[in-house]
Amino acid sequence: MLEGVKHVLLVLSGKGGVGKSTISTQLALALKESGFRVGILDIDLCGPSVPYLLNLEGKDVHQSSEGWIPVFADSEQKLSVMSIGFLLKSQNDSVVWRGPKKNGMIKQFLSDVVWRDIDYLIIDTPPGTSDEHITVMENLRNVKCDGAIIVTTPQAVAIDDVLREVTFCRKTGIHIIGIIENMSGFVCPSCTECTNIFSSGGGIALSEMVKVPFLAKVPIDPQVGKLADKGQSVLVTLPDSQVAQVFRKLVEELTKSKEA
Repeated sequence: MLEGVKHVLLVLSGKGGVGKSTISTQLALALKESGFRVGILDIDLCGPSVPYLLNLEGKDVHQSSEGWIPVFADSEQKLSVMSIGFLLKSQNDSVVWRGPKKNGMIKQFLSDVVWRDIDYLIIDTPPGTSDEHITVMENLRNVKCDGAIIVTTPQAVAIDDVLREVTFCRKTGIHIIGIIENMSGFVCPSCTECTNIFSSGGGIALSEMVKVPFLAKVPIDPQVGKLADKGQSVLVTLPDSQVAQVFRKLVEELTKSKEA
């Protein structure tokens, strides 16, 4: 099922609450707006937030003779999404599963979803370095995975946890594309000045420590927060915002490395 996928990107972090799903969805939307066909695989089984962020809650996954047909987020069918959130009877249902059942579901997601021909598959992972990550890597052994984008926030406690994710990637042979520092300052809605409400520079310090590229600093912008459940790209809705500039540059960097 992954033979038609040209590039696979993992979005990882050793810590929860750093905004992996927001980064994943906005990156996918930015790639789509840049003319690419994109898929998002949400394997955060206990906290599937991608359907909410793309305004797809209540949508159904359909079964075909080939496998599961993902949910399309747009009429042109350029952005396809798969998440356990589509398989639950209610958005309030919790997934109370032991490891083997979760691993079996992830294997199904990677083998039974009909992605067709897409340029980028973004895999949004749960926090930590648990069974789910190992299952993904075991199933991607025969597929070219471009690597991992690691998301952190500026605080020292987050950096310590994310450092363990870097160690995990190196032990399991995952190429690290780079580090994104999310929630890096607060953009004032009145004057657009960015103020550091947490500590700053943690992502850059981590990238220098582990010798991997630093990709971007993504600030907190209340205007972007209003898009949280609308499935809209900052490149379209807020093209002049600092966050839009960050994602525009990030897409350029990712696609440039693939074309080179």
